[in-house]
Amino acid sequence: MRLTFIDDFELAVITNDGAVSLASETVAMAAFPPQQLINQVISEWQDYRPRFEAAVASGSARPLDAVTLRAPLPKPISIVCMAVNYMEDGTLKEKPAAQAFFKNSHAVIGHDDVMHLPDTPASIFEGEAEVALVVGKRAKNIDPADAYDHIFGYLNFVDGSARGLSGGMGLPYFMKGQDDFAPLGPWITTADEIANPMNLQVTQWNNGRATHHYNTDDMAHDIAASLAFVSANTTLEPGDVLALGTNHGGLHPLQDGDVVEQESEGLGRLTFTVSDPLKRIWSRETRADRRASGAEGPAPQLSGKYAK
Repeated sequence: MRLTFIDDFELAVITNDGAVSLASETVAMAAFPPQQLINQVISEWQDYRPRFEAAVASGSARPLDAVTLRAPLPKPISIVCMAVNYMEDGTLKEKPAAQAFFKNSHAVIGHDDVMHLPDTPASIFEGEAEVALVVGKRAKNIDPADAYDHIFGYLNFVDGSARGLSGGMGLPYFMKGQDDFAPLGPWITTADEIANPMNLQVTQWNNGRATHHYNTDDMAHDIAASLAFVSANTTLEPGDVLALGTNHGGLHPLQDGDVVEQESEGLGRLTFTVSDPLKRIWSRETRADRRASGAEGPAPQLSGKYAK
């Protein structure tokens, strides 16, 4: 099942025909904030699922171009991201140590929303194409063998990054914790619809050019290990998000006017735009492009405030 909010944060199921409202099935929670509503649905999924299936069978679908898709998880309690969690198609010879960081819930934007680049002296802004899992039940100190029992579903996730800030600015707080730096969606696909989340193709496009294109089978610490690692330190609740990292070769500069699309197998296509009031410009290169030409690191800033 594919779940998200539409219009004025009305819960809906997305079918091949469009969006089917679940307002009648969630009327008792009509006064809840959207995140509390979806958390409750996830927590009591065994009860809600048959009701939602019946609503889809008897209801009518509105075309997707007639509704506004909202972020399916507007304000998660926790957004945790795995860092350096891919073997980079063999360019990393040894598995890196597991590591993770938090993002701010105000970082969440949804389908067709805008990522605003802040006035900060970052050397580059990038958006890491990732698959994220949605926690289905409380997870604390879980065994990797039990990890999938704690997963409700999966969605596209983009880890916005402001790189090159000085250590004195509180890294990774300023690099990763900016508002608008966690686009996700366009919906949650429940876990039962994803046969093997460790074999999903992930593609991101910037203005129509494919930049990221990799498979989740290249993950250094797989989904079960990642969830066990994070839950050993942090209690995760239903509706929380764990983003699973990226292959860094596709990283490229985000700049004003960009249209970014991301599609992971079975998870739909997420689209957002980028706005930079400072109109800063970077060279249009991915990290893989630069590596192939013998250059190192991210693309240089060519003009605008903070260009060197």
